[in-house]
Amino acid sequence: MSTNPLRHALSRMGGRDPYEKHRTATPLELFFDLTFVIAFSVAANQLAHNVAEAHFGAGLLGFCYAMFAVIWAWVNFTWFASAYDTDDWVFRVVTMVQMLGVLILAMGIEPMFHSLLEGDHVNNVAILIGYIVMRLALVFQWLRAARQDPGRKEICLRYARYLAVVQVGWILALVVDTDVLTTFLLAAPLFVLEMSVPRLAERKASTPWHAHHIAERYGLLAIIALGECLIGAIETLRAIVALHGWSLEAAVVGLGGTGLAFGMWWIYFILPSGKSLHLQRHRSYLFGYGHMIIFAAIAATGAGLHVAAYFIDHEAHISAAATIAWIAVPVAIFKVSLTLLYTAMLGPDKHVLWSTGMVAAVLAGSVALAAAGVSVPLCMLVMVLALGVSIALDERSGHKGRAAALRRLEAAAG
Repeated sequence: MSTNPLRHALSRMGGRDPYEKHRTATPLELFFDLTFVIAFSVAANQLAHNVAEAHFGAGLLGFCYAMFAVIWAWVNFTWFASAYDTDDWVFRVVTMVQMLGVLILAMGIEPMFHSLLEGDHVNNVAILIGYIVMRLALVFQWLRAARQDPGRKEICLRYARYLAVVQVGWILALVVDTDVLTTFLLAAPLFVLEMSVPRLAERKASTPWHAHHIAERYGLLAIIALGECLIGAIETLRAIVALHGWSLEAAVVGLGGTGLAFGMWWIYFILPSGKSLHLQRHRSYLFGYGHMIIFAAIAATGAGLHVAAYFIDHEAHISAAATIAWIAVPVAIFKVSLTLLYTAMLGPDKHVLWSTGMVAAVLAGSVALAAAGVSVPLCMLVMVLALGVSIALDERSGHKGRAAALRRLEAAAG
């Protein structure tokens, strides 16, 4: 990194110290993340609109496609920056190119959803162009690192080669006009190849990423995704107030939507990610890949809250039970995925496992309550109470299990 914080002259990309003290996210990384706010918002809005119109299959397919492109590009940038962020003018300009790629991708999400509804073909042109722009910019970064970090030259070159090869596949997918089924059949192996690149590139050695920096970056993206939940909560509250004015029901809706976001935030940060990853660097793939489901589940929860707004506004063509299900299922996926990650990083914890089972049961119960005629706002409040009980149980005794697990990891690390 540049030694002069007042100037951004060219610096040698020789690799950061993976044990650097007080390493934190940079202003550039935070600025970069703002583009993903837009991408998450567009994808969640489109999913909510499709669900409200009862187009479940098209909505879910489009959402998964968009989420993979958005989250995977962010993951790759984050791990590269953790290892090689020089903050010189070249790194900044190339990062800006990647940001432009995210914005192009975000502009293509809505047309892609519309094309899935029409069913003839997938209009993924803008998404693929934006994605390819991001990935080719990253290829440039890896080539620069290969030239300036001789000790890790082969790793960096493998990254650059493999990424470039996969982009050839995406370019072919861009120029070939196919139906919906064929498009996704072509995309599936490319998804697999994309996710295989880090494993293949680092099969003999690894890049100098910083565990606490990675944990902070993932936490920041989780907060960005949770912002979509807050937007969904505000939309739901706005729908109630527009129809009935301020009332007890409006207060319950506000508490329910905000409470869900707040509860998910609290639960996410229960895992001491930085320390556990620092002590188990070999768990990096599990940590990095596992978060993709967690991020998508958070964004889908925000979409579910948007669906609730449509339902309350009488603009949804689905039942109350289906409306609640589109909130409850993403929250359940979030909780279960986070519990699996917790177990992988710290080992099984009976309190965490028990609370996850309890939350899943209550979430399923909230859908049953909606089917029985209980109002959507009250069902939302039931879900919040489930998360609240889970948090209270963890605050009472969960910290002891985490402390013991970290002591075991420290002893194993010597």
